[in-house]
Amino acid sequence: MNKIDHLALDGHALELFLAVLEEGSVTAAATRLGLTQSAVSHGLNKLRRIVGDPLFAKSGRGIVATAHAQALATKARTLIDEMRSFAGGVTFEPASAQLSLTIAANDFQRDLLLPGFFGHVAAQVKSLNLRVIPSQSPSPAMLRENRCDLMITPLPPSGVDIVQKRLLSDHYVCYYDATTRAAPASRDGYLAARHITVVYTDNERLDFDRRLAANGFHRDIAISVPSFSGVPAFLRGSQMLASMPSLLASGVMGGFAHTRIPLASRTRTLAELPMFMVWHQRYQKDPAHRWIRTQLEFMAATVSA
Repeated sequence: MNKIDHLALDGHALELFLAVLEEGSVTAAATRLGLTQSAVSHGLNKLRRIVGDPLFAKSGRGIVATAHAQALATKARTLIDEMRSFAGGVTFEPASAQLSLTIAANDFQRDLLLPGFFGHVAAQVKSLNLRVIPSQSPSPAMLRENRCDLMITPLPPSGVDIVQKRLLSDHYVCYYDATTRAAPASRDGYLAARHITVVYTDNERLDFDRRLAANGFHRDIAISVPSFSGVPAFLRGSQMLASMPSLLASGVMGGFAHTRIPLASRTRTLAELPMFMVWHQRYQKDPAHRWIRTQLEFMAATVSA
C-alpha cells in the first residue's frame, strides 16, 4: 500500500471540504467556490486518501458528513486561518489585492449597504468576489466556523471572541399607501389597523415587533412575509400599515408615505434600530480585514448622511 504523505495536504482541499460540509452538497459547494463538480470531487478524493475516511455518506438525495469529518472541521478552519495569517504578512496593498469575501446580512442591510460597498471596494482592488448569505437569527457559530467574514445585523451575537462596532442608527416608521388611506393619527388608530410585517424563514420576528409585544401592544398582523422586499406588493392599494426602517423610504418603500409610529413618548426607544458590523476576534488585527471594515464604515456613513 502506498503511504500517503501528510504534506500533500493543501489549503484548497480544506476549503472545498468545508464548503461541501457547510452546503451539504457537492453541486452547491462547486457553485460557491466557482469550480466544476469534478474538481470538487477530485479534491475530496485526495483528502479522503490523506485522512483515511470517506468524509461524506449518501443520505436520501443528499449527503451527510461522517463523524470524523465533523471532528476535522474545526481543525480545518484553524489550519486555513493559520495559512491566511502566514501568507498575509503585516501589510496590505489594496491595488494588488485579490479579495474573496462572504458577508452575512438580511435583505435590509444587504440592499442598503452592499451594492455601494461592492462598487467602492472593487474600484480600489485588483479583484473582488463577494458572496452574500442571509444572517437570519445571527449566531456566534457563523463567525466561529468561518461561514462569513463579516456580519451586518441589528442584533449582534455575543461571545468573548466576537467583536462588534456600530455602523449606523436608524428607526422604524409607519408606511402606508396615501392613495387609499390617511396616516394613523393616534395610538388607537395605529393599533386598530391591520398590519404587514416581516418574519424570517427561521421564524425570527423583527426586533421592533418583539419590543411591542413585550410592552403590551397588540396589533392585528394580517400578512407576514420573509423579507422587506415582499411588503410593497401587499401594502399598495390597501388600508394596511407596515412598520419598517426609515432608510427604506428611498429604496424598496419608495412611493409610499410614512409617518412616526404614534405610540406616545416611548415610541422613540421602541422604534430605535441600530446596525452593527460583527466579526471574529481572529481577524481583529488582520490588515486586509481592517481595511475592509473601514470601507464598510465609510459606506454606512454615506447612506445615513
